[in-house]
Amino acid sequence: MHTQQSQLRVAMVGTRGVPAHYGGFETAIEEIGSRLVDRGVEVTVYCRPHNEERPSHHLGMKLVHLPALRLKTGETLSHTALSAMHMLRGPKFDAAFLFNAANAPFLPLLRRSARGVAVHVDGLEWKRSKWGGRGRSYYRWAEQASVRGADALIADAAGIASYYRNEFNADTRLLVYGAPEKGNLAIDKLDAAGLVPGGFHLVVARFEPENHVDQILEGYRSSKAQLPLVVVGSAPYAAAYTEQIKSLAAGDSRIRLLGGVWDQELLSQLYTHARTYIHGHSVGGTNPSLLRSMGSGTAVLAYDVVFNREVLGADAGRYFDSAARLTGLIEELDADEGQARAMGASARERAQAAYRWDDVAEGYLRLAKDLASGSSTRNRRAVRNPDSGWKANGPDGPGTLRNLMPELAPASAPPPTRPDPRPATDVVQTRTR
Repeated sequence: MHTQQSQLRVAMVGTRGVPAHYGGFETAIEEIGSRLVDRGVEVTVYCRPHNEERPSHHLGMKLVHLPALRLKTGETLSHTALSAMHMLRGPKFDAAFLFNAANAPFLPLLRRSARGVAVHVDGLEWKRSKWGGRGRSYYRWAEQASVRGADALIADAAGIASYYRNEFNADTRLLVYGAPEKGNLAIDKLDAAGLVPGGFHLVVARFEPENHVDQILEGYRSSKAQLPLVVVGSAPYAAAYTEQIKSLAAGDSRIRLLGGVWDQELLSQLYTHARTYIHGHSVGGTNPSLLRSMGSGTAVLAYDVVFNREVLGADAGRYFDSAARLTGLIEELDADEGQARAMGASARERAQAAYRWDDVAEGYLRLAKDLASGSSTRNRRAVRNPDSGWKANGPDGPGTLRNLMPELAPASAPPPTRPDPRPATDVVQTRTR
């Protein structure tokens, strides 16, 4: 058992790694890992190649760079496989955090390399339209394999925690994401892009159907908005949907497609100075883009699902479930900058109260200590609840996101109270190998 934080050795596996250039997992590792280092923890992050630079450290974290297959279905798995094998070569870690349940096949290897392994299960990946029948079946299998093979499950939203409780009677640790403490008030890169503060609406999303970028563009095109709509995003594996987005944008000169933006300074200025941030994500749990906009003090128009209501609450945003509904919301805030500012202030206040990276890092530290000391909620005999109503037949099948969790109010009702940021359960059972 470890009694000093400085003795803890933690590995973070399964993402593109740091420095954070991509999505929520990478940002979370950067924010959490650097804070764990500040608390005396030795943190090793496994990284995929991003460019020619291969730094050995970043913000105090040790970095291990390994290759990956550049394939839609093989990039993550190939890199995690190499990472798990690399971990076998050195001293045993006290705890390993594996991100993405899709990496579940490598849990046996990781359990040989660390005293305890936690899986951050992410959202309901099998609901994403980019996966065919085999992909959905795999993700369903991976969820069960995570419950059976991991010593702890990390859920980033109460909705995800409830899903695993209903599906597998599985305990989770509720560890959300953090939001930026303030927006980026600089405007130099905004100027270079031909934009003015408060003078545009913003979308940041991968071009995937469950992110409803097409619906957002349709809603905007039907509006009488005077301010342009700036769209940041791309989809390397969704050519048909990307072409649909381009076609919708081509019919309206007010729409500006920026493509993928990796310049974090520019992104930060876009989030801070937009009149509204329009959030169409519907499948994941607590979404980092949503938190980034809230922390930046920007008014949010969000797709009406339980995950988004859990984060925004009743007063920090407005909701849409159709292009027609969005049209009215855009027109209202396009014409009323004062109302948009008030909404943004409410969003920032909520983010600062409930989504603090320091609190998140403390939760990971507690979990790392528990894993190092031998606690585990692993259930090697876990099976799905046959009466749960969730079937792997696509994003519009049984078990819609509107009625996802009976413990949470449906999206049309007042939102639930924000759960305590500490672990959702402290149930500990003796580990059996």
